Amino acid sequence: MKSPYTGIKRILKAFTYSYDGLKATFQSEAAFRQDIVFCAAAGLILCFLTVSKVECVLMIGALVFILFAELVNTALEAVVDRIGSAYNPLSKKAKDIGSALVLLAFIHFALVWGLILWG
Repeated sequence: MKSPYTGIKRILKAFTYSYDGLKATFQSEAAFRQDIVFCAAAGLILCFLTVSKVECVLMIGALVFILFAELVNTALEAVVDRIGSAYNPLSKKAKDIGSALVLLAFIHFALVWGLILWG
């Protein structure tokens, strides 16, 4: 559905919708809350590491990518669940692909952090 708002009001409403999405995900998804804790702990550790600014940005980006992937996975699951609760191979495929996205985000995190810290 297209937004009836234009200009600055549309931008402000977009921030409200984004906040609502983050809030809803945090409240309803244990995996997202666990990812938040993981990213906060890794971010805290990052504060004590001696890395360059570029390395720091890459490491933070890897953490943000985890949260991004979890949000996409949650949105995908919500759409599939809205369609129906009956088993369907396409629904399973969609949910499995969303899960694979989160797995790839964690692999990306491990590669980036591993190469920077031990490379």
